[in-house]
Amino acid sequence: MAEAAAESGAVPAPEEFSRELPEAPASAGAVFGDRFEQAVRYAELLADAGVRRGLIGPREVPRLWERHLLNCAVLGELLPEGATLCDVGSGAGLPGIPVALVRPDVQITLLEPLLRRTTFLEEVVKELGLDNVTVVRGRAEEMIGTLSVDVVTARAVAPLDRLAGWGLPLLRPYGVMLALKGDSAAQELVEHKAALVKLGAREWSVGTAGEGVLETPTHVVRVKVGESPGGVKAATRRAKAARAGRARAGSAAPRRHR
Repeated sequence: MAEAAAESGAVPAPEEFSRELPEAPASAGAVFGDRFEQAVRYAELLADAGVRRGLIGPREVPRLWERHLLNCAVLGELLPEGATLCDVGSGAGLPGIPVALVRPDVQITLLEPLLRRTTFLEEVVKELGLDNVTVVRGRAEEMIGTLSVDVVTARAVAPLDRLAGWGLPLLRPYGVMLALKGDSAAQELVEHKAALVKLGAREWSVGTAGEGVLETPTHVVRVKVGESPGGVKAATRRAKAARAGRARAGSAAPRRHR
């Protein structure tokens, strides 16, 4: 039965799990609150379907809670109320889905270019009943001019300048990118300062999330943009897309006959 589910791409039922998850730490209840059971279900899906489909390595299963779910969920404490957020290169839904669980007031777009991953994400969103999450298949550079948010999130999948190149153009003026990074965060800020400025950044810093809750707090690089997120080039592309949209709307409007 599990093999058939794998071939069809369906999310397996709980009784089909073949991998044993470690027990959730006490901090998980404090972080996820009344959505703890949904967090457990997400962990189960990652450990089973996520591993089988190659979205997460099998060696990550024993540390799913500390290294992945909790590490990501605490980003929720850094978000303004009612914000819009895009999780760039969402992959298996990290950090977007844990953040969606702890911050139901935040509207989240999971942006991911690979079909097998967006299929998994759509199944998870439906399974968990996350009505504040939308899954979009595409690359960040394709979304400039069509997607504009208050906050962009990204994990340490690339150097900071590359993450900024993908994420900053999707921000609204004075928006913020939150990148999960390791111990190299401060050094990366020094190395990529020129690239950040070119991309419209005006403020940047390294901070933490989950202090007093997690044994090892999450390191977060915070980059705030000015009036031109992504720099002049991205702003020009955004303006061009807006003009094209207005032109399409105008041509679609019914004409009055005299």
